[in-house]
Amino acid sequence: MAALFGARVRRLRTAAGLTQAELGDRTHVVSTRITQIERASGAKPTLELARALDVVLGADNLLVELWPYVYREAFPDWSRRFMEYAERAVVIRQYAAHVVPGLLQTEDYARAVLRVGRTLGSEEQLEERVTLRLGRQERLGKPDRPELWVALDEAVLRRPVGGQGVMCEQLERLLRTGAEPHITVQVLPFDQGEHEVMGGSLTVLTMPDGSEVAYTEGAHYGQLIEDPDEVRSLTLTYDRLRAAALPPLMSLDMIRSVREDNHRGAKVPSRSERRRLAQEQLQQSGGGRLRGGGRRVPRGRRPGP
Repeated sequence: MAALFGARVRRLRTAAGLTQAELGDRTHVVSTRITQIERASGAKPTLELARALDVVLGADNLLVELWPYVYREAFPDWSRRFMEYAERAVVIRQYAAHVVPGLLQTEDYARAVLRVGRTLGSEEQLEERVTLRLGRQERLGKPDRPELWVALDEAVLRRPVGGQGVMCEQLERLLRTGAEPHITVQVLPFDQGEHEVMGGSLTVLTMPDGSEVAYTEGAHYGQLIEDPDEVRSLTLTYDRLRAAALPPLMSLDMIRSVREDNHRGAKVPSRSERRRLAQEQLQQSGGGRLRGGGRRVPRGRRPGP
C-alpha cells in the first residue's frame, strides 16, 4: 500500500507539472521526504501530510482515503489480517472485558484509551490512531453495515475512562447505538461470577461466505484464530457468555442507571465542601457557627463544658 500511495503521488505530481522540490515547498516538507514517499522508503506519510498532498495535487481526497491502508502496514501481520476480516464481516460478535469496543467508542473515550500504554512518540501519532479508529466506525452507517452484537462486562461501565464527563458521554453513546436495529448491546453483570474469557476479550467474525474467524486479546497481546475447530469452540464460548448476560432491554436499563449515578456523583459535593458552603450561607444570613455535628450555635452563647 505504501508503494501504491507513492505511485499515486508521483503520477499526480507529474500531471501537475511539479518537481519534488516544488511539491515539498508547497506541503512544507523537504524534497527528500517526497522522494521517500514516492519510493515507499523511510517513514510512512502522516495523515497531516496526506491531507496537504491531497490539496496541493487536487487529488479529491484520494490520498487521504488511501492513508489508513498505508498506516496499517505498521501493525503486525495478524493485526492487519484481523482488520481486513473485520472490514468484510457481515456479523461481528464481541465480548469486551475492560473497555468499550472501538466500533462504539466516542472520540474522547478513544483518545483516553489509546493514550494509555502506547509507545506513541507524539500527539500527532495519537490523533492519527484516533482518526483511524473513528474511520472504522463509518461502516456501521453504510448500507452493507454488519450486524453487531456486543457483550460488555459490567466493569466496562463502572470504570470512568477519561473521567466522569467522558464516561457519561460514552454511556449515552451506548444507549443510542444499543437502540439501533442492527446493534445489540448486552451487559454481563458481576454476579455471574467466573467465566471462560476472564481477563481478556473475544471477537468472532462471520464472513460473507459463512466462514468464521476469531480474535482474542489481552492487555499486551492479540491472537487471530483461523482454525475452524478452534473458532467453533470460541463461538460456543461466546454464545455461553451472551446467554449469561442480561437481556438487551435490561442491559440498556443498567447502562442508564450507571450513567445517572455518574451524573449524580459528579454533582454531589464532598462532605468538607458541603460543610464549607453551609458555613458561608450561615455567615451571610447572620447565623451562628456550625459545630462538629452541624448544630447551629446562636450568637452570644458558648457551648457548655
